[in-house]
Amino acid sequence: QVQLVESGGGLVQAGGSLRLSCSASGGTSRSYYNMGWFHQAPGKERELIASIRWIAVTTYYADSVKGRFTISRDNGKNTLYLQMNSLKSEDTAVYYCAASSRSGSLRSEVDYDYWGQGTQVTVSS
Repeated sequence: QVQLVESGGGLVQAGGSLRLSCSASGGTSRSYYNMGWFHQAPGKERELIASIRWIAVTTYYADSVKGRFTISRDNGKNTLYLQMNSLKSEDTAVYYCAASSRSGSLRSEVDYDYWGQGTQVTVSS
């Protein structure tokens, strides 16, 4: 069983930056999990915004964050990051990290086995 804990959320003005972290513990080979960041805005479904394969070569970004957000991981520290720049009011949401032991597309919630509790990001305009 993998435990994921997000941190780094908060209130920021539009145009500002935040870096989210997701610390992983438990499991058998934590470095071998593919990871993703999702967000869920009020009244909307949870959606994938970025994912990264365990070897960190292949990344994916939703169009809404491409060029502004960067996903990365430090397997030695069992930590996943999301650097968010040029934040917009529409980025306001709860952000979740997730881990997957599968090798599929990683584009859907069902592709992920473990979830963090979420961290709130609020962008004021």
